[in-house]
Amino acid sequence: MKKTILILFLLTLQFIYANSNTKTILFLGDSLTEGLGVSKQSAYPNLVQNLIQTKLNKNIKAINAGVSGSTTNDGLSRLKWYLKRKPDIIFVALGANDGLRGLDLKQSQKNLEEIINHALKSKVKVLLAGMLIPPNYGPKYSQDFKEMYENIQSKYNLKFMPFLLKDVAGVQKLNQADGIHPNEKGHEIIAKEVYEFLKEEL
Repeated sequence: MKKTILILFLLTLQFIYANSNTKTILFLGDSLTEGLGVSKQSAYPNLVQNLIQTKLNKNIKAINAGVSGSTTNDGLSRLKWYLKRKPDIIFVALGANDGLRGLDLKQSQKNLEEIINHALKSKVKVLLAGMLIPPNYGPKYSQDFKEMYENIQSKYNLKFMPFLLKDVAGVQKLNQADGIHPNEKGHEIIAKEVYEFLKEEL
């Protein structure tokens, strides 16, 4: 009887210890993060979770907070809701739709800063992913868009991934028919880049 109680006690301690060491990463993004056109299991946040679990042997929970069509304007309200899940790290990957719609970048930057400030006040580690837009939006707007992320990174001293779609954007075999959203192979490449980017934070 005593032996059985001891075993149950040890198992309970192991369960508590395992859960207390589980880190949660919130991926706050748009359709690129959501995985539009592929399954949630094939979207890069889930693939990053799998890579961390297999390569680093760490307990990790990835929350995919990507919403198709999302802009920086609706990111803060979504973040506030997801903070109830008490994430340890927030990977902010918003702004692509702002650029594609030609929105005012001063407002976009303000929106991103509000998201970052709220996360930091909540004692959550913030990582920032940047985007690039095609030059057909005009060289000044494209450059201003790129510099928006660089300015934010510098202001808040954030760990920064300059381009979420590195080695994927513009590569036909890695994207769906629309030429914008990555296919499963594209998400695999993004996941490997994101994994390398954030593994030291774990």
